[in-house]
Amino acid sequence: MKIHEYQAKEFFSAYDVPVPEGKVAGSITEVVSIAKQMNTFPVAIKAQVLAGGRGKGGGVKLAQSAQEVEEKAGQILHMNLVTPQTGSEGQKVNKVLVEQGVDIEKELYLSLVFDRSTSKVAIIASMAGGMDIEEVAENNPEKIVKVRINPLLGLQSYHARQVAFGLDLPPEARKELISILNRLYKLYREKDCNLVEINPLVLTKQQNLLAMDAKMNIDDSALFRQKELQEYKETSEEHPLELEASKYGLNYIKMEGNVGNMVNGAGLAMATMDMIKQVGADPANFLDVGGGANAEMVENGFRIILQDENVGCVLINIFGGILRCDVLASGVVQAAERVGLNVPVVIRMEGTNVEEGRRILADSGLDFRLAKDLNEASQKISEFAH
Repeated sequence: MKIHEYQAKEFFSAYDVPVPEGKVAGSITEVVSIAKQMNTFPVAIKAQVLAGGRGKGGGVKLAQSAQEVEEKAGQILHMNLVTPQTGSEGQKVNKVLVEQGVDIEKELYLSLVFDRSTSKVAIIASMAGGMDIEEVAENNPEKIVKVRINPLLGLQSYHARQVAFGLDLPPEARKELISILNRLYKLYREKDCNLVEINPLVLTKQQNLLAMDAKMNIDDSALFRQKELQEYKETSEEHPLELEASKYGLNYIKMEGNVGNMVNGAGLAMATMDMIKQVGADPANFLDVGGGANAEMVENGFRIILQDENVGCVLINIFGGILRCDVLASGVVQAAERVGLNVPVVIRMEGTNVEEGRRILADSGLDFRLAKDLNEASQKISEFAH
């Protein structure tokens, strides 16, 4: 679960991680009032959406006077902000964060993220803050410091020192960074985060460190023990189909292609989307119904796929284990009968009760295209997707 920058900064403040003075606003009047209370310029006005790259999309502006505050707040509030992370549809800006400007000497990057390849928490830091870290890693890998932490042992003092010295900070700032890292790691652990990121973490002219940005991603699977965090969930920025899928316990992510797909198992889902790309088409969604899905979940998943206006055909790729093929077939037939089937549906399935599943599909009287294997399934999708 993602939360907004201003919400993440509330947590940062609670854990004594330094952030600039700022308040959130939902109207131009509120923005002007907050700027007057600050009574110094410049003032930063920052769009609050659950996506990065806001500055490049025009969602972050500096105001040098009271007149500019009103003008630039009007440019950002209620705009449709498009960034590389929002997709072409963009996101509407309903709130802005109004912050006191800072005299910046140096911009840094700092994050804590779970490294699945090593099952450790990785500290990633860079002297090139304010830029896309992926771009820095590709073009200037020598500017990145990586330190991995065994979660059973936690953050040790030598981890923090390694990062502080790697960023080439002056002595006092090094000490402050070590303290910040310890607090960030405590926040990361206690709030069940899989990412805590500051970009940029700035060194001011006064040689203090400030988190100018703040990003926190909380592990959805841990929300059952993070009750107070559930109220932070921002449903207004979620795609309606993703929101509906979550009600039924389905792992659904909307994408921009025209081939809807339903799969059981995340690995098989990724492989299926690769197969769709290989035949020159684009997946319209990621949908993993899970190994323990029942006919009702399959029906709901199939119905949600068909609600996507971009979907021109559907590929169902199932390996029947816990989810038996006859259960899948019953769910697909129920959904097709209820919503009305108006696009080609290719079904490839193997595993438990596969013959019974094929019989159910064949006897349904509906226009399902059965494929013996993945090669045949990809050929059929290639025909329908173009």
